[in-house]
Amino acid sequence: MARLGRPLRPLFWVGSSKRDYGAFPARVQDNLGFALFLVQTGQHPPAAKLLKGLGSGVVELVEDFDGDTYRAVCTVRFKDAVYVLHAFKKKSKRGIKTAKADIDLIKRRLRAVETTYKQNS
Repeated sequence: MARLGRPLRPLFWVGSSKRDYGAFPARVQDNLGFALFLVQTGQHPPAAKLLKGLGSGVVELVEDFDGDTYRAVCTVRFKDAVYVLHAFKKKSKRGIKTAKADIDLIKRRLRAVETTYKQNS
């Protein structure tokens, strides 16, 4: 069995993100799951980009499938864990901008994780 160059950080799902991710098509789950694994090992997946407007350490993973776009947003701000903040299918047909409701949900979940993390440190 191959050894990882870096330790595998645990993955935590916030709110409904795991249930929402579970509703994605199997191929999307496989591809985003591998991207999340790369994030856990400290690597930068090809489909990853920093989510603008939320500061550093918030990564958006994007997967296109059958005419739809699926996204998983996670934070890598914490050295000992990766938190999946939101998983969703992009609904807007105009432009690439993430909907305000999704950004607001990500911001709320990020604040909650940061608060909990600080209290437990």
